Amino acid sequence: MAIDYKYSAADRLCDLIDDNFKLLMVMSRFGISLGFGEKTVKEVCDTEGVDCDTFLAVANFISSEHTSFSVEELPQLRISALMQYLKNAHTYFLDFVLPMLRRKLIEAIDCSREDHVAFLILKFFDGFVNEVREHMEYEDEHVFTYVEALIGGRRNAEFCITEFASHHSKVDERLSELKGIITKYYVETSDNLLLSAVLFDIYSCEQDLASHNQVEDCLFVPAVMQVEKELSHEK
Repeated sequence: MAIDYKYSAADRLCDLIDDNFKLLMVMSRFGISLGFGEKTVKEVCDTEGVDCDTFLAVANFISSEHTSFSVEELPQLRISALMQYLKNAHTYFLDFVLPMLRRKLIEAIDCSREDHVAFLILKFFDGFVNEVREHMEYEDEHVFTYVEALIGGRRNAEFCITEFASHHSKVDERLSELKGIITKYYVETSDNLLLSAVLFDIYSCEQDLASHNQVEDCLFVPAVMQVEKELSHEK
């Protein structure tokens, strides 16, 4: 099923943000700055040097309930632009949101308690972050390097994108376990507003990671498969 193109290049970017605030993160990861006034998506993308078709493909995908579509129905996106978007998302998770969540967790829980649940929460979170880092560094160093060579016309016969797709782990799923530990086993002894706020941020991070994985699985992988197919036909 094809993406439902809710947004177009002629729409004002501010209207997209008002319709779905999650697109703020999409905008940021494409390197689009705030302060764009009444400009359309096309005008902002042209000003910021962003491929408009790729931005619209991601924005519409994020705002759509559809999670898959055929290669033939792929929008006219630019793989290099999509790959930079994914790299920027990795930087956001690893250098900003996950360290921020850890700081908030330390502030919200009491690690001196005798039941050691707080220590378990922090240990579990650190293990999760290590998994995310390994996952994203593998993509940055191996998958994206392979794709950069591919779009340059060089095919590595020992690797293909379906190999990556078949082993593409859902790093967001472990956050469900962390949420369960906090909500079921950590008993607050004082005001729980801070811990509730951190838990809300964890839910938001989980959704953001899941959405990131879907962009990789449903936009990036099919687009790369198409390039692989075209290169194979040229030989």
